[in-house]
Amino acid sequence: MLERLVWLAPALPMLAALWIAIGYALGHNRGEAGERRTTYASLLATGGALLVLLAIGVQALARGAPGQVAVWPWLVSGRYEVWVSFTLDALGLGLGTLFALIALLTVRFAVNYMHREAGFQRFFAVLDLFAGAMLLIVLAGNAALAFVGWELAGISSFLLIAYSYDRPVAAANATRVFVTNRIGDTGFVLGIFLAFAWLGGIEWPAMYAALPQIDRLSAGVVAGGFLLAALAKSAQVPFAPWIARALEGPTPSSAVFYGSLMVHAGVYLVIRLEPLFLHAPAMMTLLAFFGLLTAAYGYLAGLTQTDVKSALIFSTTTQVGLMFFACGMGWFTLAAWHLAAHAVWRAYQFLGAPSLMHQLNAPPRPAPRWLTRSRTLYTASVQRFWLDPLADVLVVHPTRAMARDVAAFDDEVVSRAAGAPDTEGGIASLAHWEARRAGDAGSGEMRGHGVLGRLLAWLASLLYWFEDRLVLRGGGANIRERLQVATRYLVEIDQLLSQPRYLLLMIMATFVVIL
Repeated sequence: MLERLVWLAPALPMLAALWIAIGYALGHNRGEAGERRTTYASLLATGGALLVLLAIGVQALARGAPGQVAVWPWLVSGRYEVWVSFTLDALGLGLGTLFALIALLTVRFAVNYMHREAGFQRFFAVLDLFAGAMLLIVLAGNAALAFVGWELAGISSFLLIAYSYDRPVAAANATRVFVTNRIGDTGFVLGIFLAFAWLGGIEWPAMYAALPQIDRLSAGVVAGGFLLAALAKSAQVPFAPWIARALEGPTPSSAVFYGSLMVHAGVYLVIRLEPLFLHAPAMMTLLAFFGLLTAAYGYLAGLTQTDVKSALIFSTTTQVGLMFFACGMGWFTLAAWHLAAHAVWRAYQFLGAPSLMHQLNAPPRPAPRWLTRSRTLYTASVQRFWLDPLADVLVVHPTRAMARDVAAFDDEVVSRAAGAPDTEGGIASLAHWEARRAGDAGSGEMRGHGVLGRLLAWLASLLYWFEDRLVLRGGGANIRERLQVATRYLVEIDQLLSQPRYLLLMIMATFVVIL
């Protein structure tokens, strides 16, 4: 029963990532001397995942595809059950084997490409985590398990875009990509919730079987949540701008993330949910519309790119848009074959791009004449149809404003309530702050931005009054002393948790809880 061992395919790369991270934290594989151990772990893990899937695939050729395989229960609460299950049909086994092969080749390419890089071990740990996450997305037998892989792939993407975290541009682009994809994740969570509520479960076969019991409107709402997730993850309009900013990471990560694997995750989700979308004609129309719009956007914007990676990524956007269009037209099998062929070809192009750039000294290809004749269209192509500033207005600026308000609330309320040292080095309880503010004409007043900011400012003022009038005056000096003692302990704990080893421990504990 080889299919019962399918869980090893995503687990092996994840275990390799954990082994590399722990070894680096303990100092066992650091520096150039540790590159060999890191390399062996990554190659063995991705190679082992490929062998597992090949063995199951050979058995499937002889006996037929296993279909749905439930390994063990994960979460059980009343009538709600979530299993660690895998869907081993032609789509899952075929794309899973292909993705494992591409991951193995990319790891082997990266061994020489990343040699003597300061973040060699960090790069391979994240790359292995991503390989496991993608295999989990493709092989998952239910929406919850696919969502775990979905999130792990997003975290890996964020970490590799910010590989050169000392560069402000890389850090800013990674944050922007992370925030943009959270919008799609909201749609995925909504789809899972509605599938539980209206379809009675989130196992793929159970969802399909329950579709005749609900109307087309309800099916459209469920499909709409998953469609939002797919559009964001596969960089479709209006979420398309993030993928060009994601090229800050090293070339191997660009190849495996945005050229061949992760950019196709949204398309794969739509293909996997083919019965659901066929039951929701309105969502099929939206699939075709956004796919065609993205294909046109990628084609026109790619005509004015002057570097090879940007040209390849806009070509990728065009091709993925055509896959969405094919799904919207009902050609799901064609979209699946297009996905597989494009993943292979684009991985080859991205991995060969560095060598090609060294061999060619020719200037970039000029924009076609028909485009330059139209000043409006040419400007729109150069400006990428102004989707970047639109994303800034709709997503980035509100997120930053909310972050500033929350940070101000933490500094002015939470820290002062705990009696933590302020930026001037003194003990700043709320009463102390009130007294100092009275002598400084409101210089420390918290100001909010927008509705949420004003709400936080009002809440802060209310807490100031409560602490000054009821807590400190009622408790006298003893309460102040206790606050100061508690503050010292909190500061010490905060300093401990800020150490990399404790941060790594918290991340590992989070993964344990999730998995």
